[in-house]
Amino acid sequence: MKLSTYNFLTSKAIKGVKVGFPLKLTISKTECIEAEYNATFIERLIPKLDWPTLYSAAQMVDLADDIPSEHPTNIAVTEELLQKLHHLLLEVDVLEGHLECPETGRLFPITDGIPNMLLNEDEV
Repeated sequence: MKLSTYNFLTSKAIKGVKVGFPLKLTISKTECIEAEYNATFIERLIPKLDWPTLYSAAQMVDLADDIPSEHPTNIAVTEELLQKLHHLLLEVDVLEGHLECPETGRLFPITDGIPNMLLNEDEV
């Protein structure tokens, strides 16, 4: 699971959950897979990201020193930061771990890089 995907996942479909975001991420295994850099894509993705969730993900994979804790105002002009965000969002792949609903504590396993967000019948 790419960390860009993590930034958008929610457990709001669970019965009784009002927000379900951000999911708590626990990582057991990661892998870095090189991806072609596209500054324009990263620039367009940034406004859609929840920055505190992004920074939390950076902390989980020991890249918090590369990413500012607060959303920078002039991010498009900082090529170095765009490259670091590219690495964090598109090259770091979470292979094993789990996501946890912040409201119910329900765990969603991540296996072979795929988060299993399927719900049981009684949870819908």
